[in-house]
Amino acid sequence: MTNVTSQAAAAQDALRDIKPPVAIPNVWLWVTIGVAAVIIAAVAIGLILYFALRKKQIAVPPVIPPHVRAKQKLEEALALIAQPKPFCTLVSDTLRFYLEERFTFRAPERTTEEFLHELKATDRLLPDQKESLGEFLTRCDLVKFARYEPREPELRGLHDAAVRLVDETEPAPVRAENENDKTEEIGNRESAVGNSK
Repeated sequence: MTNVTSQAAAAQDALRDIKPPVAIPNVWLWVTIGVAAVIIAAVAIGLILYFALRKKQIAVPPVIPPHVRAKQKLEEALALIAQPKPFCTLVSDTLRFYLEERFTFRAPERTTEEFLHELKATDRLLPDQKESLGEFLTRCDLVKFARYEPREPELRGLHDAAVRLVDETEPAPVRAENENDKTEEIGNRESAVGNSK
């Protein structure tokens, strides 16, 4: 048995063949690949966002205030003045939509009677504006539903009444108010300086 063990020990102590080299991973190669991937992803996301925002900027139309839109529609209505019913329909619808946008009335969805009843309860229009609007809508309804055919001077009067109501109810320009405030503030400062002397 000693012979077998000594032979086994001798076989173990015998020269062995050289092992192949062990590959050591290059850490800097992986770091470089990772940094390059992050840079490429950032550039791609940046380009996508740039073109998306640029497209949005081009696609967004300017917001037209309700009073400007109403005046444009009322001007377009003059082309129909020879046709009383279409003219009155366009003028009254324009005024109703304007009032809905400007004062959040539910004008287009209601009959004239319902709208005038709601109008009595509000303080958003002056009493003479409410009366003028009531007359205007009643006269338009006569043309639209009772087949009344007024002459051109009467239709121009309806148009003028609609334009006048839009003019009277359009919001005051913000810039003018700020300038008035600045003028008052300067006047107050000057009077304070004068009083201090």
